[in-house]
Amino acid sequence: MTIEEFLAEWRNDSDRVLVHTSGSTGKPKPMWVEKQRMKNSASMTCDFLGLNEGDTALLCMPLDFIAGKMMVVRSLVRKMQLFCVTPSSHPLSASSLQSVGRQSFDFVAMTPMQVFSTLQVDEERDRLRNVRHLLIGGGAISKQLEYELRDFPHAVWSSYGMTETLSHIALRQINGESASLWYTPMTGVTVGQTSEQCLWIDAPQVAEGRIVTNDIVVMHDDGIRFRVIGRKDNTICSGGIKIQAEEVERLLAQHLTMPFTISKARDEKFGEVVVLLVVGNNITDSVSQVCKNSLPRYWQPKHIIEVDHLPQTATGKPNRAEAKKIVEKLLVSNFNGNDNVNDNGN
Repeated sequence: MTIEEFLAEWRNDSDRVLVHTSGSTGKPKPMWVEKQRMKNSASMTCDFLGLNEGDTALLCMPLDFIAGKMMVVRSLVRKMQLFCVTPSSHPLSASSLQSVGRQSFDFVAMTPMQVFSTLQVDEERDRLRNVRHLLIGGGAISKQLEYELRDFPHAVWSSYGMTETLSHIALRQINGESASLWYTPMTGVTVGQTSEQCLWIDAPQVAEGRIVTNDIVVMHDDGIRFRVIGRKDNTICSGGIKIQAEEVERLLAQHLTMPFTISKARDEKFGEVVVLLVVGNNITDSVSQVCKNSLPRYWQPKHIIEVDHLPQTATGKPNRAEAKKIVEKLLVSNFNGNDNVNDNGN
């Protein structure tokens, strides 16, 4: 979708806009959302960050999904100057910015992948450091990425939200003296925890009714802030021990340099076992040793599967549903002599 197409939809007679979920845990789903709720969400974010009329914002995300649409709505609601570049892994490159005629912005939203790629180029990194409010969303931020952003002179934010909440409903700063592991809900948003430790959200300005998520959280003692541990549907119950895929990934990310993701497979003895998908060839022995050295015994992958690439959604998130299909397919073919699968025999 182009900016012109979205603005035409935004300004038509309908009180709703069609959006699609990201598809990180299944097939993307269409949703009709009220324009007034999108305006409410935009005002909440701008108030939280102190964004004002005349501030500059950069749109570098696709307009097919809620994150890109909301950047436009925030600019319209707060009367910011919006500059648009073609979505890419290097939105702050000289070639990307050539069409907009400026290199500094008050407000930019990016995915972790875009931030990571930008940090690899000195001139792009310098431009990123000059952003007054850098908002990172659409996926988990690795410890290494947080470490590289810790000394940025302006605020860097990690966002929590989903299509159903019209982008984020909580933010946490990841740099400077105000850095925190805890997400702070925006004004008008109440959160809590179900009996299964999953987050529930009451945000009447942006969503109707209580939303119960699959995100497993820890609530702060203040009963307001929260920290995300993982997803309920990414829990691996192996031999009675509950293992969170995201927690395994966080530990391995400190030791593995190649792309990887954690999945699971059914197992006759343990019920479910941990499976590691890793990009590479003939690396299972070395990867297996890393796992043994860095993970608790029961977290270590039962199978290590080498792949050419990892499945991702259109928004750049790990596509865990597709990863699980790859696991199921390759583990079946393993019985016929597939050399890409290693059984650790745990």
